[in-house]
Amino acid sequence: MGGLRCIDGSSLEVLPVPSRDTGGMPYEVTLELIRDGRSFGEVGQRCGYLLGRVALGLAEARTRPDWPDPDDRFPEPEELFAFRHRDRVDCHGVGELRCTVRTSSVWRPESGWRVGRRAMVEAWGDEGLGVRAELTSAELAGFISGVLSEIRDATDCFDGETNRVSRR
Repeated sequence: MGGLRCIDGSSLEVLPVPSRDTGGMPYEVTLELIRDGRSFGEVGQRCGYLLGRVALGLAEARTRPDWPDPDDRFPEPEELFAFRHRDRVDCHGVGELRCTVRTSSVWRPESGWRVGRRAMVEAWGDEGLGVRAELTSAELAGFISGVLSEIRDATDCFDGETNRVSRR
């Protein structure tokens, strides 16, 4: 399951909800956000494909030696995904889930500057409240893998080999 422990101590679960065509066949997903067991918002109209692309880019970035620490290796650009309210007709504040990569520098007297990168996964709920989780690239890969696994379980339109949505 796609779940995170947030900085404030709360838990955030991300559950796929199949989008269905007029014949009732699932073809993509939206995401339901659950904070501490309660509904927090719905986001990401047809976002399975985009999450699959982020997963592939993250896997590739983790193999490149751009940064000495593998947990600092992320794909470009700085914003990996941003899923907002489900439909164009939804009012603002219905929900948002965003992941950005931030670079920070910490001075360590024994070794000098330590430059690191972390993913910030931020979510805003129906009532305008927000939560944030800070993740290494390995933790982000695990989170996205959990969401993609749930998508595969919820629909038969998601190909786990290529992380692409396809009709079967």
